[in-house]
Amino acid sequence: MQSKARKGFTLIELLIVVVIIGILAAVAIPKFAQTKAKAYEAAMKSDIKNAMTSAESFFSDNNTYVGMPQPTSSANVTLTPTPAATGVQFTATHASVAGRTCQGFIGTPAIAGFNEGEVRCQ
Repeated sequence: MQSKARKGFTLIELLIVVVIIGILAAVAIPKFAQTKAKAYEAAMKSDIKNAMTSAESFFSDNNTYVGMPQPTSSANVTLTPTPAATGVQFTATHASVAGRTCQGFIGTPAIAGFNEGEVRCQ
């Protein structure tokens, strides 16, 4: 007599695979969320640095920051310049990162504790 060979997985084997996938997902999802937040912050910093370059170009042509055009920003980033005759402060927020802002200043006087051209997020 020939015995029939059984093909397939047992219920225990399938449960073990499901548990392993669950453990991997529990570890990976928080890391992914942190990576997204860092990417949003990088977009805010990049937009501020680009705006600073644009502001310096405007200043070299006009000898003031007042009247400079609104700088462009990335998707979901709100970039707000606050120009004065001798400097301009930039504040950026991202729609997907609540409560987190980035700031930078160019010109004089600088924000207390900032170096000119420095961008900080908080």
